[in-house]
Amino acid sequence: MRYLFLLAGGGALAWAAMGSFALLVFIPALCSVILIYSLGPQEVHRWTFFFQMSWQTLCHLGLHYTEYYLQEPPSMRLCITLSSLMLLTQRVTSLSLDICEGKVEAASGGIRNRSSLFEHLYKALPYFSYLLFFPALLGGPLCSFQRFQARVQGSSSLCPRHSFWALTWRGLQILGLECLKVVMRGVVSAGAGLADCQQLQCICVMWSTAGLFKLTYYSHWLLDDSLLCAAGFGSEFGQSPGEEGYIPDADIWTLETTHRISLFTRKWNQSTARWLRRLIFQHGRAWPLLQTFAFSAWWHGLHPGQVFGFLCWAVMVEADYLIHTFANLFIRSWPMQLVYRTVTWAHTQLIIAYVMLAVEVRSLSSLWLLCNSYNSVFPMVYCILLFLLAKRKYKFN
Repeated sequence: MRYLFLLAGGGALAWAAMGSFALLVFIPALCSVILIYSLGPQEVHRWTFFFQMSWQTLCHLGLHYTEYYLQEPPSMRLCITLSSLMLLTQRVTSLSLDICEGKVEAASGGIRNRSSLFEHLYKALPYFSYLLFFPALLGGPLCSFQRFQARVQGSSSLCPRHSFWALTWRGLQILGLECLKVVMRGVVSAGAGLADCQQLQCICVMWSTAGLFKLTYYSHWLLDDSLLCAAGFGSEFGQSPGEEGYIPDADIWTLETTHRISLFTRKWNQSTARWLRRLIFQHGRAWPLLQTFAFSAWWHGLHPGQVFGFLCWAVMVEADYLIHTFANLFIRSWPMQLVYRTVTWAHTQLIIAYVMLAVEVRSLSSLWLLCNSYNSVFPMVYCILLFLLAKRKYKFN
């Protein structure tokens, strides 16, 4: 009954938010369940991954056609649909990987046996419900199928008393972030844009605009996390043996204080970062880091800014590993370490701001303005250091 309730809620929410575009989410969800129910454990991931990414890419190409060929603003309902479709891809591939790795019992051969249609639908209901359950339909950290199943089948009396205070604390955090957004939006609107800024002023424009983007992400992640927790799928409800731990997307303190781009990358949108690591990085034989960021650009839609931004991000992470490895060998005194951490913190935040603006801009003209500004100095410094340190590492080896 709970599976049916979550599925019905997801269908109603999808239709209310997306209108007729909801079919673009319902059709791949249905096809994915049919594939999961029909194929063996060793085949299911390959075919579901191929189908889901092909479907998502076709939908993104439709958005490209509207934006770049017709030069028309896309429908808000279409944008919501594509966002939901990306989250569906996460759940489909996570479930297929779980089946392939033996973490979830496969339902292969179900269609070929002689059970009644009702029995088929009853057995497939948990998969349908997981792919379309309403708390995670439009946002939220990736919830594994094991965790979803454990929460749905568990007792409803397990809700801890402190969950109310946890949700209240999240609500206060969201309120604070929204107030900061109002202030930052005023700063951004009062200042010059990338097209009007001059020399060092462009750095302030980049930092303030990226700050507004980050506040928006933090607020949305906390809101999504609160919804999942209120529905009983959050970290406050413990963890069953063998179940994957719950990871919220926002670790604001680490993101704003770290001096390492690699750590920022692991903590930014944590559940997605872990999903990408499991899906691509751990299976990559050659250049797994580059493969992971290239796939991330594909998954996000392959807009020009996204391709440039994610590939630049990959190079920055690679440079970060080398820079900090060599720095740890030569910087010993604590005053020098303090100076080093301060400088690298500022540089990390500016590089992340550069990457974020590249990923968020839609037009090639805006991307060109960013690349042609003083802001490009910061990633260029890391590129030069990467070249020099990689050459030195090769000679050392």
